Order: sequence, then C-alpha cells, then structure tokens
Amino acid sequence: MALPILSAAGIETSALPTAILSTHTGGISGYTYRDLTDDMRPIMNHWKSLGINFDAIYTGYLGSFEQLDIVKEFFDAFKADSNLILVDPVMGDNGQLYTSFTLEFAAGMRALCQKADIIVPNLTEAALLLGETFHPGPYSPAYIESIMRKLSALGPAKVVLTGVYFKDDELGVATYDRTNNQVDYVFTQKIPGYYHGTGDVFASALLAALLNDFSLIDSAAIAVNFTTDSIRRTYKAKTDYRFGVNFEQSFPDFLKELKLV
Repeated sequence: MALPILSAAGIETSALPTAILSTHTGGISGYTYRDLTDDMRPIMNHWKSLGINFDAIYTGYLGSFEQLDIVKEFFDAFKADSNLILVDPVMGDNGQLYTSFTLEFAAGMRALCQKADIIVPNLTEAALLLGETFHPGPYSPAYIESIMRKLSALGPAKVVLTGVYFKDDELGVATYDRTNNQVDYVFTQKIPGYYHGTGDVFASALLAALLNDFSLIDSAAIAVNFTTDSIRRTYKAKTDYRFGVNFEQSFPDFLKELKLV
C-alpha cells in the first residue's frame, strides 16, 4: 500500500522488501510467506555503490531481529542532514503483541526508533516501546501528552500517536514536536468495524504530505482524512474487511488536499 500512495503523491520510491506475503495475516489462514532477509544487505550495498541519496527513509513491518539490525545499518549508511527517517514500529494493536513478536523484539524496535526523526506508533506499540502497561481508552489529554513526550525522549523529535480518542464516538491522532513543544490533535467520527492495513495507509499518507512540504499537523490531518475516507468507502461497500481498505478510490480527494491537482 505504501508504494501507490507515495507514488500518487509524486514521490519516486525505491522498495527494500523484507518479505512477500500472499495476503494480510489478520483473520486469514494458509497465507504464503517468503522471507527476503538474505536479499536486504545486497540491495542496500548496491544502492550505496550507485551513490543513491534519499529524501526520506520509511520503515514498517520488520519480521526479525536480523532485519532490525539491517535497517539500522541502512540508516547509518544513508542518513543525511537533509533527509527524514520515519519509523512505523509495527508490533501490535488492541493491547496485544502480534503473534510473531516478543517483548525482546519490542526492545529491538525501541533501539530502531532512537535513530528516527519521527515515529508513528499506535497506543499498544507506544506502551511496548516504553515498557509500560497498555491502557484502553477513552484517554485524557494529560495521559496522551505524557506518552508522546516519553516517546520523544527516546530520540525522535516528532511523534504521531494513532488510535487516540477522548470520547467513544471519535478516533484520531495526536502529534508532538519537541522542537517547539507543540501538541496537536486531529479527530474524526469513528466508523464501526476493524480494518486491516489502515496503519500503513495512514503512515504512507503522512509521509507523502511531509515530503510535499506540509507541516506536521497539516500532514496528520491529510493522512487522517485519507484513511477515514478509505475506511468509509469500505464500510459502505460492505467488502471483506480482511482484504484491506478501499484507498484507491480516495486518491482524487487526497491529491487535492496535497494541492497536486
């Protein structure tokens, strides 16, 4: 999902795949899984030999400790003063680690986040990164802001926390920028159901807006609108939630918000 979203936003992308799966894993059995760990360093080294530079480096699902180490090597090899590292620390949701991960993996992801400029965890992942107990919502502004400041203290100057809500009928994100101590929120009406892949949609849209020179809060608002519109289309169409959200038909409005059309 990241590739079409970033490409639609006018951003040339180079993918360093960690694995190839036939489907989402949530609610689906019998899926195929091809581990590409052995290919990651050769791809990285080839790009380095070509003198390729990146405006941003964006990581999502990582399947092993070795992949965490490779990505840290990638950051060291390609980080520059002029580029942005965004880490989406994919590990769990709804208060639970995904079945393939352990608390030791969470500690490894924490080390990766220390190298990031911006991280995009949900509240489950935030608790795992901080070694704290997950608390279900509704939340208070004081709690959310405390979590974001502690996450930023790990290293990243900017934090975007997803799955935030103060009332049961709303859902949104909180943003924190340590450079100016700014906290902001974006909320939308909650849509019934659970939808796979929305974190990937959100993080990709967020990065797309940031790379089109929008501020952190404006980028978060654009990403919330795009993600919510994709969920709403899926809900109305009553398609199988397991196969992800209908983000493709939400591109026209997304590109208008990015001022690309």
